[in-house]
Amino acid sequence: MPVTHVFFDYGGVIAEEGFLHGLFAIAAQEGRDPHAFFQAVRDIVFAEGYVTGRIGETDFWTLVRERLGVRRSGDELRREILERFRLRPVMLALVRALRARGVRAALLSDQTNWLDELDARDGFFGEFDHVFNSFHYGRHKGQREFFEIALRAMTAVPGASLFVDDAAHNVRTAREAGMAAIHFTGPADFAGTFAAYFPDIPFPSGRDGPAGRAAAQEDRAV
Repeated sequence: MPVTHVFFDYGGVIAEEGFLHGLFAIAAQEGRDPHAFFQAVRDIVFAEGYVTGRIGETDFWTLVRERLGVRRSGDELRREILERFRLRPVMLALVRALRARGVRAALLSDQTNWLDELDARDGFFGEFDHVFNSFHYGRHKGQREFFEIALRAMTAVPGASLFVDDAAHNVRTAREAGMAAIHFTGPADFAGTFAAYFPDIPFPSGRDGPAGRAAAQEDRAV
């Protein structure tokens, strides 16, 4: 069955993963184990419902400081994260190529109020037919219901829908919902997998695409 709808993750796919890298940077600055710190903060995000809009950002940072002993202000901490979310031009070019061929594209993200702020900064919502942000839908990608909500809203058939995410557990949940899914590990590796679904759409080139990365590696070797 041809793919008619593609759902993309934001952080780690459409953009660099600012949450992970930001928390790693904070951990390094505070002399903490980065992986343990990331997991502890992520647990708060999901367990307390920041990712699904049950609590707001002020309450979230209060919990982080109280439970983990972080001294810096929420404004300082959020800057470390948000500045590391940087769009990948090659992925946006791919979204445009898909939509030019009549394939509908959506953003499906476990994000918070930050996603709206990032769009205000970078202006990427308009690249997609629809944006699904867990913060506004009360569900996250660990829950099959979030995928079902997105599929219904897009009038998409699960078997004709593709999901792209850098988290393996989200890929598994999408497959449980009947969708095809790709575990994204980087634009270069993704290009080959993408071609299996869309052989007639050339993968965009650029400094962050497969060809561009190879050229950059050659540059660094000189």
